[in-house]
Amino acid sequence: MDIDSFAGRLSFFFNAHNDLLEEVAKFRAARRIWAKVMKEKFNAQKPTSMMLRFHTQTGGSTLTAQQPDNNIVRVAIQTLAAVLGGTQSLHTNSRDEALGLPTEDSVRIALRTQQIVAHESGVTNSIDPLAGSYTIEKLTDTIEEQVWHYLNKIEDIGGMVRAIENGYVQKEIQDAAYRYQQEVESGERVVVGVNKFTINENQPSDILKVDPKLRDLQICKLSELKKQRNNENVTQKLTELRLAAQDSDKNLMPVIVTAVKEYATLGEICNILREEFGEYQESIVL
Repeated sequence: MDIDSFAGRLSFFFNAHNDLLEEVAKFRAARRIWAKVMKEKFNAQKPTSMMLRFHTQTGGSTLTAQQPDNNIVRVAIQTLAAVLGGTQSLHTNSRDEALGLPTEDSVRIALRTQQIVAHESGVTNSIDPLAGSYTIEKLTDTIEEQVWHYLNKIEDIGGMVRAIENGYVQKEIQDAAYRYQQEVESGERVVVGVNKFTINENQPSDILKVDPKLRDLQICKLSELKKQRNNENVTQKLTELRLAAQDSDKNLMPVIVTAVKEYATLGEICNILREEFGEYQESIVL
C-alpha cells in the first residue's frame, strides 16, 4: 500500500505522568521521530502523513490509594503536560481509580480539570508554549536520542514482533518497573502520601460499589438475545469467520462485521479466533 494513502489516518495513544517538563519533551520528541520515520524510511510525501496525532490519558499507574485527593493534583499536572505537549484529545483519570471505579463526584472533578486547563490556564492559546526553553529543548533532544537507540536495537533484533517474542520488550519494562519500585522503597524517589508526608487514614467510605445484580441482568439479556436471534444465520457467519481465519490473506474485519450484524457475540467471535490462532503466551525473561 502507498504510505500516503493511510498514514494520515493513524493515531497514537500516550500516557502522561508526573514529571511535567519531561512529559512535554516526550510528546515533542515523538512528533519529531514520527515525521522522520515517515519521510526517510517510508518516503511519505504528504505533510499529513508526517504529522503525529495522539490521544493522551493521564497515568493510572501514578495514582495512589493513600490520600487519594492528592491524585487530583497529579492529574492536573499530567493534564497540563499533555496540553503543553500538543495532544489532540485527552482523558483525565479520577482521584479514586486506585481504589475502584470512580464515583460521579470524582468523574466531575476530572472533567473540570480538563475544562479549567482549557479555558482558564491560557496554555491553549499557543501551539507550542514552551518552545525555545533550554530545558525543554535539551530534554527533547535527549529523549529523541534515547528513543532512536531503542528503535535501532529493535530493528537489529528483527523488528517489534520478534522483540516481543523473545522477551526483550517485556524485560525492559520489567527492569524499569523494578528500578522504580526500588527507588520508592529506598526513599530516593518521593511519592507524596506513600513514602513521605504520610498520615493515619481511615478506610475511604465513598468508593463506588457496583450492584452485583447488574451481572445477573446482563446474563439474562444475553440469554434472551440468543433465543431471539436467527441462530442458524449466526452459525453460518461464524463458520465463514473460521474459514476466513484459516486463509492467511483474508481480511477478517468484513467477516466479523457481518457476524456482528447477525448478533454473534464478542465471546463467540473470539472463541473462533482462539481455536484457529491459539492464545498468545507471554515470554517472561527474568
